[in-house]
Amino acid sequence: MITNPSNSEIYFLLRDIASLLSIQEANAFRISAYQRAAELVKRTEVDLTVLARNNDLKALEALPAIGTRIGRLIIEFVNEGRSLMLERLRGETSHEELLQRIPGIGPELAKRITAQLHIHSLEELELAAYDGRLDRLQGVGPRRLKMIKLMLDQFLNKQAVRRHRERELKATEIHPNVADILTIDQMYREKSIRGELRRIAPRRFNAEGKAWLPIMHQELNDWNFTVLFSNTFLAHQLKRTNDWVIVYYEQDGIEGQVTVVTETRGKLIGKRVIRGYEHECEQYYQARERAPRVLDRMQGIEEQEF
Repeated sequence: MITNPSNSEIYFLLRDIASLLSIQEANAFRISAYQRAAELVKRTEVDLTVLARNNDLKALEALPAIGTRIGRLIIEFVNEGRSLMLERLRGETSHEELLQRIPGIGPELAKRITAQLHIHSLEELELAAYDGRLDRLQGVGPRRLKMIKLMLDQFLNKQAVRRHRERELKATEIHPNVADILTIDQMYREKSIRGELRRIAPRRFNAEGKAWLPIMHQELNDWNFTVLFSNTFLAHQLKRTNDWVIVYYEQDGIEGQVTVVTETRGKLIGKRVIRGYEHECEQYYQARERAPRVLDRMQGIEEQEF
């Protein structure tokens, strides 16, 4: 983690991201965007850290080559001393590391939280802190629980303020549709099987430093996707590292991530499903099943006319 980063550190951050995107064969326009932003940071006399500490996204966006996405990235880097995007490209990011942002949660406790409570976000952690699950976990006494609640409240409130400002800039939440995400998931898994993807060496669960994790950068319908197999403790424990796929998406500063898995129960058993969008996936598969029947009926009508 970098403390009190300067324009120089921001330049190196953007340069490293551009370099990794190039090595991993991402879209040329995306690579160029980070290269242009790095050059701007290198030349400018504006102290970007002041703008970032004030969360002044509009001022950052007003600079040449710095759009919403890169502006947010700079704000995150300056205020938190790290970039999740850079860590993701290096194969270093994890749910456990996210939980360790909260004082009082070290590596071992973070591992127990994700493995035993299946918690992968700070919002889920907050819920567990208040519904009694967290204080039943080994290593969480009354004092530590109180500190975790306090720090979560401060951290999530800061995030809520930031999200509120972002929502003021866009009227509706936008994300890729289910069909596009499932298409990207299928493309990633097929290319991975054929050995067509660049492989990176994640730092976690990889004592030998082997480059085993396939990474794909792909554009589809104006969205930029970065895709990897899940490299979490739970994925390894359940032997799902070749099944669970993490899909990161970004477009004009709008970004997010979803996990795609093979469903093991219910109506969609055996099908690829986006966690959190099970209902939408069910509708998607129902529509696909209806489409051939409609085409068959249309073909039958045409044959009767002849």
